Amino acid sequence: QVQLVESGGGLVQAGGSLRLSCAASGLISSSRVMGWFRQAPGKEREFVAAIRWSGGRTVYADSVKGRFTISRDDAKNTVNLQMNSLKLEDTAVYYCGRSWDYYSDPKRYDSWGQGTQVTVSS
Repeated sequence: QVQLVESGGGLVQAGGSLRLSCAASGLISSSRVMGWFRQAPGKEREFVAAIRWSGGRTVYADSVKGRFTISRDDAKNTVNLQMNSLKLEDTAVYYCGRSWDYYSDPKRYDSWGQGTQVTVSS
């Protein structure tokens, strides 16, 4: 059974950077796709970025393209999300999940972690 634990959130000023990590315990198949999502208060969970567990192809939401980078760290068994040039609208709880393909629908993902809060201030 896989468990995912997100970390790295915090309070940052607009224009700043944060690096989120999603640590996986248990074996994840190399064919699996790991996704980062976010959910702001009163809004639905939305897709941010995804990468295959084995690495390689990455997919981003248009709203974060060019500012966020998703990556894998084999040594630490994590999926990371480097967030640069943060905007007020990036404020949300960020979650990672596991799927079989590069879906943007959160219903296609499982093994959600508890999330990590990212707050961007002006």
